[in-house]
Amino acid sequence: MLYKDKDIVVVGVSKREEKFGHKIFRDLLKAGYKVRGVNPIDADVLGEKIFCSLKDVPGNIDLVITVVPAQVTEKIVEICKEMGIKEVWMQPGSESELVIELAKKYGISVTHNACFMVEEGVW
Repeated sequence: MLYKDKDIVVVGVSKREEKFGHKIFRDLLKAGYKVRGVNPIDADVLGEKIFCSLKDVPGNIDLVITVVPAQVTEKIVEICKEMGIKEVWMQPGSESELVIELAKKYGISVTHNACFMVEEGVW
């Protein structure tokens, strides 16, 4: 559990229980991670305030986990560059070769082709 004490933001949190954005957020909260969520539609999930944009999340952000389509991840990587966020974990399905290369070009550490929850031992 390398990320247990890190400030994590999940982009793509959903109120819909069947969605991976919901499951990841829920289970990280249950496991005691310091996690916040982003979704431009859902303002509250599991009793937690959800931010409309990554730019709206206050305080430090050590890691962004994307659970969104690759086109949205491209926008998130651009915002990470602007905000100085140095690490992004692209959940399977949220990555593309283009966005991976873009993040690397910006000096952002990228993990892809791996599920954060499995790698961290939460699932």
